Amino acid sequence: MDYSTYLKKYPTEDGYFGRFGGAYLPPQLVPAMEEITQAYLTICHSSQFINELRRIRKEFQGRPTPVYHCENLSRKLGNCQIYLKREDLNHSGAHKLNHCMGEGLLAKFMGKRRIIAETGAGQHGVALATAAAFFGLDCTIYMGAVDIKKQAPNVARMKILGAKVVSVDKGAQTLKEAVDAAFEDYLQNYKDTIYCIGSVVGPHPFPMMVRDFQYVVGEEAREQFKDMTGFLPDVITACVGGGSNSIGFFLPFINDPVDIVGVEPLGRGEKLGEHAASMTYGSEGVMHGFDSIMLKDANGNPAPVYSIASGLDYPSVGPEHAFLREIGRVKYDVATDLETVDAFFKLSRYEGIIPALESSHAVAYAMKLAKKMGKGSILVNLSGRGDKDLDYVIEHYGYGEDFKEF
Repeated sequence: MDYSTYLKKYPTEDGYFGRFGGAYLPPQLVPAMEEITQAYLTICHSSQFINELRRIRKEFQGRPTPVYHCENLSRKLGNCQIYLKREDLNHSGAHKLNHCMGEGLLAKFMGKRRIIAETGAGQHGVALATAAAFFGLDCTIYMGAVDIKKQAPNVARMKILGAKVVSVDKGAQTLKEAVDAAFEDYLQNYKDTIYCIGSVVGPHPFPMMVRDFQYVVGEEAREQFKDMTGFLPDVITACVGGGSNSIGFFLPFINDPVDIVGVEPLGRGEKLGEHAASMTYGSEGVMHGFDSIMLKDANGNPAPVYSIASGLDYPSVGPEHAFLREIGRVKYDVATDLETVDAFFKLSRYEGIIPALESSHAVAYAMKLAKKMGKGSILVNLSGRGDKDLDYVIEHYGYGEDFKEF
């Protein structure tokens, strides 16, 4: 299949990637989403907007982030070479600021005074609070009570940046419930508020908008890797929850002879409620205003999910990911909690880089694959840093005392 015109074809005007996507909304939100769509379609072609975003990325975010060769880790694994796209070095510690600054610019263009969002691991919340401070906007972040406990450092950062953090105590008290609460707020306050969804999920135009803002990750990585090595990687891989870091990383490589793999959280095992591997174990369904692949309970409702990584415990996935798997361009695999923690400690000890638990899923997969390949190269999107996870990891796994050599 020729993917050279892919970005022009997808999404369609009504927000579909094949049969996935769309906008399933209560009537009162239809005009609000149409307003956002028209505003985005206006500014995304504006040289003033594009130049301002480029300035922000360079002077405020510190872009471009580098590609780094993991020589020590690669040597331990054999002859296959592992490289990292260092989104952990993006200001605020993860890829999330790439779309939050774009959404903040959009809010200012539309004359909104307030931005709201959900967050799981807290990185999206920190990034949006950062954008709100930069643009002078009010900010409210909804976060599940379980995640607030797990991600205390990020909660503190959000509050220091001036955001109001609302604990969500319903249901499983994690990412899905945070999204539910943010949507309830938006229904009441959409006239002066934008809901800045934290991934490539939700109703159109958010999967398209967030994808476009994250495209810079793969665009930089592709050019940097070719400059470093003279060729393209054999495989690229990234973790997938909702799928923002991965979609922005994958798409610039879509027309290249490169294998692309998204890594989902298998958690504690295959039993429903013990993982959040939507693409691997889910089926088609509508949730939070969009059609995609989701994990369901016996009644067809969103199933309870779990992951050691708070940013991945979501029972669905971005509609573009569902489409890319259906057309056979992207493969999706899994990593368990134990594999993830092992990768967390190995990257820390061998390379001096403490990764986010979300990103550690992709590192774990790359380590397994490198042993199988025996040669070639794998480029991993290291979507965030692990400062936020230290308290949780130390409480449950110590300082790596049981860390095993290869």
